[in-house]
Amino acid sequence: MVGDLHTAALISTDGSIDWLCLPRFDSPACFNALLDTPRAGRWLLAPEDGGECTRRHYRKGTLILETEWETPTGKVKVIDFMPPRDAVADIVRIVVGVRGTVRMRGELVLRFDYGHIVPWVRHDDQGIHAIAGPDAAYLVTEAPLRGERLRTISDFTVKAGERVPFVLTWTPSHLGRPRTVDPERVLASTDEFWEQWSAKCTVTGRYRSAVQRSLITLKALTFAPTGGIVAAVTTSLPEELGGERNWDYRFCWLRDATLTLQALLAAGYTEEAASWRDWLLRAVAGDPKDLQIMYGLHGERRLPEVELPWLRGYENSAPVRTGNGAAGQLQLDVWGEVLDCLSLTRNSLLTSTDESWDVQLALMEHLEAAWDRPDNGLWEMRGPRRHFTHSKVMAWVAADRMVKGVRDFGLAGPADRWEELRDTIRADIMAKGFDAERNTFVQSYGRPELDASLLLIPRVGFLAPEDPRVIGTIDAVQRELTHDGFLRRYKPAECDDGLPGGEGVFIACSFWLVEALLGAGRRNEARELFERLLALRNDVGLLSEEWSIEAGRQLGNTPQAFSHFALVMSALELHEDGARRSDAPAPGRRP
Repeated sequence: MVGDLHTAALISTDGSIDWLCLPRFDSPACFNALLDTPRAGRWLLAPEDGGECTRRHYRKGTLILETEWETPTGKVKVIDFMPPRDAVADIVRIVVGVRGTVRMRGELVLRFDYGHIVPWVRHDDQGIHAIAGPDAAYLVTEAPLRGERLRTISDFTVKAGERVPFVLTWTPSHLGRPRTVDPERVLASTDEFWEQWSAKCTVTGRYRSAVQRSLITLKALTFAPTGGIVAAVTTSLPEELGGERNWDYRFCWLRDATLTLQALLAAGYTEEAASWRDWLLRAVAGDPKDLQIMYGLHGERRLPEVELPWLRGYENSAPVRTGNGAAGQLQLDVWGEVLDCLSLTRNSLLTSTDESWDVQLALMEHLEAAWDRPDNGLWEMRGPRRHFTHSKVMAWVAADRMVKGVRDFGLAGPADRWEELRDTIRADIMAKGFDAERNTFVQSYGRPELDASLLLIPRVGFLAPEDPRVIGTIDAVQRELTHDGFLRRYKPAECDDGLPGGEGVFIACSFWLVEALLGAGRRNEARELFERLLALRNDVGLLSEEWSIEAGRQLGNTPQAFSHFALVMSALELHEDGARRSDAPAPGRRP
């Protein structure tokens, strides 16, 4: 992935940009090969003979990708990046001759509106100009260009020491030709931007490199104008190859809020944490009963789900969807997530809390009357609503955090009433969400199935990590939900989630298991699992949503913020545990 804090592109190991939405993460894509074939749009830049690269890596501390090929005639490198956005969007590719002479092949296939529209392309003295409706793109290069079967082809040779830049710029079509950038100058400024940002990271220890890469990924998933963080760059990458569990993740989930803040604050990124908090407050403004689980980049509420039948889907995993119908679901845990997030903000950012407290009061007032309703749960199940244990635990969290706001910070509110509610919810969970015979919490009231979200019970403070009921739940989850040591969210075939087919193991849940094991004192087991999870990252350190044990590959939308949040928090917990046991100074985490 490379990005400019407004959108991001995905680049394959053969040098093809196969996914890019412009001008925003949630805009229609102009490169769509990821969800179809190259005919749906891509930008290939690689040696003439093709094939996967020899190696690739990010420049240390940056989002600048360097891809190298060793060929019989020489060695060549392509530097890919997107400068942080100004007025328009640029994607820059610089071909660098390293050794010998290499014949290169470029193929630009612009297909706007998710591959549906072929633009009108004209040549000019700087390159080409493509236009279709609201979209215009300008390719500037000194390399030769020619049209061939509705594609722009570039065949050229690069020798050792030569640099051949390509700059593709998107702009609204009514604005005309945009300013031209100097590719070498913006390479230097982009390098400086990311290095300065990475230098703010306060994390130390054994896993600092992995944590930093995840933090850079999370920063790249941030929509700079608003501070919102998208769940992933992509839509419709399947949770099961050939299946139809294909969803659009280019939106901002409230559930991510607390995890996001914990990860950013722990690493020293208070500015990003404050921006995310401000986005959250704007998004949830309004009637508390209308709270959604997700919003658009600017806080948009209408995210209609539609299918794009002209795209085949990733490896024929149809349908391809845009929008997300789950936005209209009732998921009661979200109220708890938001109130927990704002409580964390109060403890950590030390900013004025008047506005956020007013919002919290309104949200809590609604939750007091709604907590005991059945809902769709945090996994957005499309089957019948149920009383999910996790949803009730998060309602307990909401009451607990509100009580602490009054007791610890002197804020105005009916703390006695909330304490009573907190006790009522706790008793309800213990009576209906805990199977005493099996010594485990269950996914939903009155049913035996388990759920990985139960591992969050100690994290949110509902029970202590060493509580026998927590230990029993860890053991039960490991017995019933692990596959090759990694964790499933739940068993789809048994849980009536309203969808056909199955899915892979869920990466974030496996990181939750790391933390649960650590809290239970099973340190070696936790560290071993964490190391195995790190090995699931791709060659440049990115994680998607899920992993296929059978195929040995990532599944689902990518890069997945949820997975990277969980990686950061697990790494920090492991580091702090090691520091405590060795009497070493605690790492640079914030409370």
